[in-house]
Amino acid sequence: TLFISICRSAHPFAFGYADYTPSAYDVLQENDFLVGLLPKGATGYELNRETGEFSTYLNGSCSFSVENSYQLNYNSTIEGLISKDRLKNLKGVSVKVLLPWLNIAEVVREGDELHFSVGIASANFPVENFEECPQCGCGLDCNKCDV
Repeated sequence: TLFISICRSAHPFAFGYADYTPSAYDVLQENDFLVGLLPKGATGYELNRETGEFSTYLNGSCSFSVENSYQLNYNSTIEGLISKDRLKNLKGVSVKVLLPWLNIAEVVREGDELHFSVGIASANFPVENFEECPQCGCGLDCNKCDV
């Protein structure tokens, strides 16, 4: 598997919390994405619900390997436009495939697949690969990391 429902929790409205503010992970789910597109530890976000412009904040930059084949890097601020099944104009997320770092420009959900675009190239992955949030430093293999 590639990524990452550890971040999921019971929906606060079920417990009657009227002043609940959704998290960045909730906003992903509201737009039909899985929480595993973001690493654990998002500290906040800003969202213009009319335009879809967003900024998501992490404690710092975050990097980890995925499937021992490439490395993902998240800046401390991630920006872009979000709408149902589409993240575009992304800034702050990059992937190292062979030698160069490539900025992930867009993520589109089509049914049970996510399409990641880095400009002229793209890759597809099953959505279930994104059910869990990766952790900075070790991704999904944290039980194998030296502490």
